[in-house]
Amino acid sequence: MQVPAPFEYERATSVDHALQLLVQLGPESRILAGGYSLLPMMKLRLATPKWLIDIDDLADELGYVEEDGEAIRIGAMTRHRDLLESPLLARLAPIFRDAELEIADPVVRNRGTIGGALCQADPSEDLSAVCTAVDAEIVVRSLEGDRILHMEDFYRGPYQTAVAPEEIVVEIRVPTRAALGSAYEKINRRVGDWAVAAAGAALTIEDGAITDAGIALVAVGAEVSSAVAREALIGQEPTEEVFEEAAAAGAAACNPITDQRGSAEYKRHAVGVLAARAMGRAAERLGAEVAP
Repeated sequence: MQVPAPFEYERATSVDHALQLLVQLGPESRILAGGYSLLPMMKLRLATPKWLIDIDDLADELGYVEEDGEAIRIGAMTRHRDLLESPLLARLAPIFRDAELEIADPVVRNRGTIGGALCQADPSEDLSAVCTAVDAEIVVRSLEGDRILHMEDFYRGPYQTAVAPEEIVVEIRVPTRAALGSAYEKINRRVGDWAVAAAGAALTIEDGAITDAGIALVAVGAEVSSAVAREALIGQEPTEEVFEEAAAAGAAACNPITDQRGSAEYKRHAVGVLAARAMGRAAERLGAEVAP
């Protein structure tokens, strides 16, 4: 039976209270939100915090999806279910809904949070790839104030982020652009499982050409963002040939491993197919006619 190591428990009543507890209890304390990322690690003794600071009561303070004219603002305690059901995200960033339809099961989606998922930094996790593709910013707070990190700075590698021991992720900001289309594609062994491979794409198309792109490849190496695929897209027309060539370049540059989910060769092939498919759907959502 998998049982966590002994720990003490505190329940925060506000963000400021949680920050005070982090300082008071020191670096061996961890934030507990939905628990679906941290608790499995604790059961395997891969995480052994001496203190858990429960922020579940902060859903009213940190659970929201809003638009302020420049960005979609998502509170870190926003549940997967709320991301799935958000009409704002469905309209402006449908890649979130695509991914949420593939995440776990209703039990996990009702409890798990976007902040917890991002802080887990699992290379097979879906929302990290989504936020990378759409060039999201992460707002991190301490008692000294806020700092804003791009995903490339927030994500330090598998299971590592730039969040300091005395900080909490409080918000995710997704830039809003009128000409942005996005999509997410994933394959797994069974519904709701971790990805065998997945890909997210966010494209800006103006005057018939791709002017900006974000491509994220999942479960195929430590790097999520694919600069190679992005470079192959900029300035090109949105055609199947362009998407297939960009996806192939990204797949060739990734570094998957062979494990119980599949061979490295299979994952590299799969992520190339998924990336091209995601690019095509992202373009079509902008009304672009994707020529062969």
